[in-house]
Amino acid sequence: MKEFFQDLFTFIRSRAFLINVGIALVLVGGIIFFFFNWMETYTKHGESITVPDIRGMKASQLQEFLDSKHLRYTINDSIFDLEKPTRTILEQDPEPGSKVKENRMLYLTLNASTPPSVKMPDLTDVSYRQAEAILLTFGLKVGVVTYQPDLAKNAVLRQLYKGRGIPAGEELHKGSVIDLVLGDGYGVSKLDIPSLIGLSYSEALSNLRGSGLNIGQVNYDAEIKDSANAIVYKQVPEPADTIKISQGEAVSIWLRKK
Repeated sequence: MKEFFQDLFTFIRSRAFLINVGIALVLVGGIIFFFFNWMETYTKHGESITVPDIRGMKASQLQEFLDSKHLRYTINDSIFDLEKPTRTILEQDPEPGSKVKENRMLYLTLNASTPPSVKMPDLTDVSYRQAEAILLTFGLKVGVVTYQPDLAKNAVLRQLYKGRGIPAGEELHKGSVIDLVLGDGYGVSKLDIPSLIGLSYSEALSNLRGSGLNIGQVNYDAEIKDSANAIVYKQVPEPADTIKISQGEAVSIWLRKK
């Protein structure tokens, strides 16, 4: 055993051993140097790419543009925005201005080319402001607003799509334009004032309603206790060939005992 250790010690001190150890150290050092240089080159150490803002860009332009920036992309979502052109980019990840490595994948949200369908709401008899708010909620737009004679001022009388009446519940593409016909608050053309003199209260009321007019103030003489036993002896406005009133206006009457 003593001779073994003496021989080993002699070999370690020999020139051949020292040369081999030196060669091994040079090889290991070279390998380590090459490895770290290769890693630095592979990962582009210290280098980065600024992510461009591609929101609003058309999908057909993406490939060529991002290839020039050494970036990749994938469409991972698609939604529909009424305010933006179809087939354009709405959102991106990473955000514009971010620093990334070459060949980084960008995840994009595209504005769909086909809008989803919605059901037409019922706007009849609601006010214009309400109709506008309802259409907005359903993703529809207000188009041309026209007026026609009707006592219900600014109330929706009809709802139209491309010139035709559209019933509630019919499916439309989101973003469709709905035209509205509203009441002008004045009713139809001027009407003759009917004569109510000599009529009972119920007959006068029926006559006014049939003429498209309303009853105004009803005045009773002191001796009247039951309108069923009274007749009209005065009215305002009075019937006249030269005077006309609008539909819905009121006529006041005075009643006395038969």
